[in-house]
Amino acid sequence: MTDTLTRPASPAVPVRSSRRRKPRAYQIFRVVILTVVVLLFIAPLAWMLIASLKTNVDIYDASKTFLFTPTLENYDNVLSRNNYFEFIFNSFWVAFCATVLSMILGVPAAYAMSRFTMHRSALVVLMARIIPGVSLLVPWYFIFANLRLVGGYEVLILSHMFVSLPLIVYIMMSFFDSMPLELEEQAQVDGLTPIGAFRRITLPLSIAGLATSGILSFIFSWNNFMFALVLSGANTKTLPVAIFNFVSYASIDWGSLMAAAVVVTVPIMVIALFTQKYIVSGLTAGATKG
Repeated sequence: MTDTLTRPASPAVPVRSSRRRKPRAYQIFRVVILTVVVLLFIAPLAWMLIASLKTNVDIYDASKTFLFTPTLENYDNVLSRNNYFEFIFNSFWVAFCATVLSMILGVPAAYAMSRFTMHRSALVVLMARIIPGVSLLVPWYFIFANLRLVGGYEVLILSHMFVSLPLIVYIMMSFFDSMPLELEEQAQVDGLTPIGAFRRITLPLSIAGLATSGILSFIFSWNNFMFALVLSGANTKTLPVAIFNFVSYASIDWGSLMAAAVVVTVPIMVIALFTQKYIVSGLTAGATKG
């Protein structure tokens, strides 16, 4: 009896099962797929950057795809000769004003719709997001032309707010829905008014949502082409519209066109790179409720 109890246990022989091979194969497959997807997204950006450093002759020469003499003439043509700093200011000013005004109107509206369960009003706001913008250009142009506003900053800011405002409302609604109502009730017990609780408790806790909605609204306004093409003037032309200065009936200045595209793309990429954590946290805030 004692011999059977004190007998040392035999070392377990590791059994290699097929279950350990699946995660390894899955990881390899995942790395390959992610690499392919990243390359597909990076390839156009890389070609745009490389082409912006070439002359038009080198762009059309297949033998100089990677081996060529870089030049900054295209950037000098874009920034100095064509005065693209003015277009950069126009894009920044329109995007900034549209974002700030949409935040001022959209955040309180989203809070009211969230706390008072105004689902029908939310659907009306969503309709503005669903309607194609191109269907509104002719009525907008007719109305603003009669008001003599076409070509000014005001009409561009209002047209961008038409899409930015519903975007901010829906992002902030999901964020406010995920916040516990008990925090505001406790603040009101301590003597704050409902507006005071919203200003001192709710807003500081919703920084991630505010950052997300503001960044996405700014990116939309910066990249918008259709509204600015119809409603802007010679002095209020934005960057996406100004790029078409290098496209003519007979030829296309590809080098300057790619340099202008880099000028448009780089600021947005830098903003997205440094604010990606706020965007991810804000977009996923409404996924966990309760």
